[in-house]
Amino acid sequence: MTKAFHGIAPPTSCVCCNTTSGLRLSRRNLLTGGAATLAFGAAAMAAPGFVAEAVAQTMPRERIDVHHHLSAPTWLDAVKSLKADNPPMANWSVQKSLDDMDKAGIATAITSPTTPQTLGLDAARAARVARESNEFAKKLEADHPGRFGTWAMLPLPHIDESLKEIEYAFDTLKVDGIGCMTSYGDKWLGYAEFDPVWKELNRRKATVYTHPTAANCCVNLVRGIDDAYLEFGTDTARSIFSLVFSGTAAKYPDINWIWSHGGGALTAFAERFLVQAMMRPPYKDKVTREQVNAQLTRFYYDTAQISNDVTLSALVKLVPTSQIVYGTDFPYRTGMDHTKGVGAFFKGADLKAVNRENALRLVPRLKSA
Repeated sequence: MTKAFHGIAPPTSCVCCNTTSGLRLSRRNLLTGGAATLAFGAAAMAAPGFVAEAVAQTMPRERIDVHHHLSAPTWLDAVKSLKADNPPMANWSVQKSLDDMDKAGIATAITSPTTPQTLGLDAARAARVARESNEFAKKLEADHPGRFGTWAMLPLPHIDESLKEIEYAFDTLKVDGIGCMTSYGDKWLGYAEFDPVWKELNRRKATVYTHPTAANCCVNLVRGIDDAYLEFGTDTARSIFSLVFSGTAAKYPDINWIWSHGGGALTAFAERFLVQAMMRPPYKDKVTREQVNAQLTRFYYDTAQISNDVTLSALVKLVPTSQIVYGTDFPYRTGMDHTKGVGAFFKGADLKAVNRENALRLVPRLKSA
């Protein structure tokens, strides 16, 4: 009777222990203890989710989710006007986020809008939507102290407007970093057009969280297959390649990059990055394997949608565990999916690092959250 049932404390009347303290095992004690035990069991049997909910409520809140989406009203209206909305983003709510976080033991979720962010909006509207979305995210932080952080959205690919939003986001809102997409139409993050943005973010030693999207070339590429299944992972790999081989990543070493979904298709393409690219022009004799590996192993990679043995095994062979951070992709997946998957793969100090400690290097203010 003293043993917890699936992490839930047993009834306080312990009928098997009363005699050890010199007390007599009375008929009343026996009936009281027995009734409490039967009531607990009956409740568990009557409600299939009872035990799971109780376990979730006792799970310590320690995880930091770097990949958690929100839908600010202004932003959602803009996405709907582009006919780019979907049920998870349209049905998101603050309470749904908090409920999911509590079930999965997530202390803090750092939020960002998902694709298409402001792509497809003119410069003025993109700037307004980004501003109002970022203000909404910061209000969420204020309303729920310690539970949320903010990766600020920029009105990319509009450069001047993005530079203004960087200043406001960091200096006025005090955000934790920037959340951007892996590409914008036909432009990837290593392209020279984005250089002013990276220069400013490097000056600020900023964290840049990235989320994949579908490039112009590849929307509806394979009939009947959602872009998220294949193109998102490929676009992440494209963007990593463009940053590394353009020299942008090395040029701006003070930006901390986070790549969603474990870097997407990166692990499958790793040999092409580290071996084949150096065997022929234009990178032959200009880029070395050591230079590429140095960038790949300093980037950060989140666990969203890869909390399985196959993908995590590949990722930890490519990069150190110190560069892997916990992410869920809520509301497209649940936090519990990833708490279970990450916990099944990582153990001990590695698990603690992935769940929390690695993210604290990027957002040290959360040490008290």
